[in-house]
Amino acid sequence: MPQHIEHIDRIARLKNRDVLWASFEPEEDKERPSMMPAPNHIYTKWEKDENRKTVLEWLDSEGIKYENCGHFASETGWIAYSGNIYIDVPIDDADPTYIKILERLENPDGTPRDPRVKLWITSLEESIKNAHHDEPGFWEKWAETF
Repeated sequence: MPQHIEHIDRIARLKNRDVLWASFEPEEDKERPSMMPAPNHIYTKWEKDENRKTVLEWLDSEGIKYENCGHFASETGWIAYSGNIYIDVPIDDADPTYIKILERLENPDGTPRDPRVKLWITSLEESIKNAHHDEPGFWEKWAETF
């Protein structure tokens, strides 16, 4: 069933703040090593990813809201949805929910507890650069020449 998924930069503009999101990488296949050092990969088996399921179950159990999100929007290419989620919590070192997420998913030095589950912050400042994407009909016009 089709689903509308917002780009993470659009979510930042809608929230009018920096936003937190998570990406998920598959376990390495011995015959096909991972080429996913950053959140700009295509991961087609995200629906069956156990790490993603575990994170979503934990977020649900903690009452933390999240939603599927796309990568930062680009006018020069297209990236298929790969399981990323926006986590609806302010980026605030004093916010108990934000702290709880960091403690669950990152080591004290900021590295991921599981290298296949990564947290990212998309800044409002960077997101504003794509504000023209919000103009009515922008993506329809763009698609005509893609």
